[in-house]
Amino acid sequence: MADNRKPRPGDTLLNIPDSSQTQTFSIHEDRDTEIRSVLSSVYNALRERGYNPIDQLVGYLLTEDPTYITNYKNARALIRRVDRDDVLRVLLAEYLRI
Repeated sequence: MADNRKPRPGDTLLNIPDSSQTQTFSIHEDRDTEIRSVLSSVYNALRERGYNPIDQLVGYLLTEDPTYITNYKNARALIRRVDRDDVLRVLLAEYLRI
């Protein structure tokens, strides 16, 4: 049975897209943004503590040993929230600009 009520002020209307158009969905875009943010935060924390951030991040990415990352500003917990393969995918895509 169809709901033929007229919308009232404050009602949320559902916009249904034209069914002839193909909709796309990408969880990668949001995830990539999160990974970039995490890398930036970890990089800054390492730099502030006097480490060479690139060397430390490479050590972490090669070994997945969290002790390469400082606990300062919760950087170690942040880097462990993202999958190493996803980090490498984002880094490679950025480097190749694809």
